[in-house]
Amino acid sequence: MNTIQSDSTVIDGQRIHYYAAGQAGSPVVLLHGGGLDSAMMSWGEIIAPLSAQHRVIAPDLPGYGHSDKPDITYSMDFYIHFLEHFLTAMHLDRVSLAGLSLGGGIALGFTLNRQEHVEKLVLVDAYGIQSQVAYHKLSYLYARTPLNEFSYWLLRRSRSLVRQSLLAIVDDPRNITAELLGEVCQALQDPCVGRAFMSLQRDELRWNSLRSDYTSRLAEIRVPTLILHGDHDVTVPVACAERAHALIPHSELVLLKNRKHWALRDRPEEAVDLLLKFFEDTGL
Repeated sequence: MNTIQSDSTVIDGQRIHYYAAGQAGSPVVLLHGGGLDSAMMSWGEIIAPLSAQHRVIAPDLPGYGHSDKPDITYSMDFYIHFLEHFLTAMHLDRVSLAGLSLGGGIALGFTLNRQEHVEKLVLVDAYGIQSQVAYHKLSYLYARTPLNEFSYWLLRRSRSLVRQSLLAIVDDPRNITAELLGEVCQALQDPCVGRAFMSLQRDELRWNSLRSDYTSRLAEIRVPTLILHGDHDVTVPVACAERAHALIPHSELVLLKNRKHWALRDRPEEAVDLLLKFFEDTGL
């Protein structure tokens, strides 16, 4: 199994940290989710086994993990442009993209803009395929009040609250290990944690809709697409994934049994098998 290397580059004046593994095979870029996430937190158990057949790169998005967290406005357009510049910096002209949640939305938006640079696309419980979130108007108000920032203050002070928040997105409580709790609690100690996600929420949440709903453009996608979706995901309901599958011409939908929104934390070995099969398959 290949060793995972830790490195960094500078994109638009910001230091961007990333993990890389593998030298042979087609390149795959893995994009993590929002909130308290990072490349290693979501993709850590997948990078090395995937790198047995591919060159794998997983960046900490700006505002997350070990990357810089500037006090700027974060938006989907910002992240899509970041991905374009990151691929250029990595000298990657054509890649397969796999994105979880926010990362899925970034991968989707980039593909719609720069389809010629995408070999294959994987959407894992992806953002960007729904018109509203649950309790949408309450979420809109919450994103614009001090309660949003206060929630991070509370989580910093309560390991049990962190565990409860993880139970909303991880299906099997046994997968909320002491190690995972430690990772999340450590991330919470960064004084800039949450800055990027709160900014993105304010930009994305409109009174009656989400700013980045790509549903009307999904039929434009011509690259082979794998949709992996937790069958118990309430953050992005299954119906959204089913509709995306119906609209994307060359797509395959796999509903992951007994998974919530953070599907990669439950049985990551199954995700590895599905990804390897998809990237090697020439039949789609």
